[in-house]
Amino acid sequence: MNYRIGMVLDGKVTGIQPYGAFVALDDKTQGLIHISECRHGFIDDIRSYLKVGQRVKVMIIDIDEYTQKISLSMRCLEKPFDFEVPTTHSSHKKYWTNRHVHEGFAPIASRIDGWVKSALEDIAEGK
Repeated sequence: MNYRIGMVLDGKVTGIQPYGAFVALDDKTQGLIHISECRHGFIDDIRSYLKVGQRVKVMIIDIDEYTQKISLSMRCLEKPFDFEVPTTHSSHKKYWTNRHVHEGFAPIASRIDGWVKSALEDIAEGK
C-alpha cells in the first residue's frame, strides 16, 4: 500500500451508508469518510451532502495497520471556522458574584453539624 496519513487525494464516491460514504481511491483501494468527517457542523442525512459517483477531494486521516482500512476526511480540507478574537483587553476584574457580600463558607459551616447528624441517623436506620 502506497498511501500515507496526511495525503490529499481525489476519489469517487462508490457507496453511501447512514454512517458514512465509501470512496474509491484507485481501482483496488477504497476508504471511508465517516459522516462526522464530511464537513464542519451537523449533517442529518449524508445522502443530501454526497452522491454516488461524485468526485471528492479527501485527506487520509488514519490507516489501520492490521486491517488496512483507510479513514478519510473532507472536513480537514475545509477552511477552519473564523473566530472573532477580542482586540482590546480590559484590566477591570470581573466578578461572578456580588463582591459586597462576604459570606464565604459561613453558610456551609453553620449547617454541616446538622447534615452530619442527619446522615448518621440515616445510616443507623439503614436508609
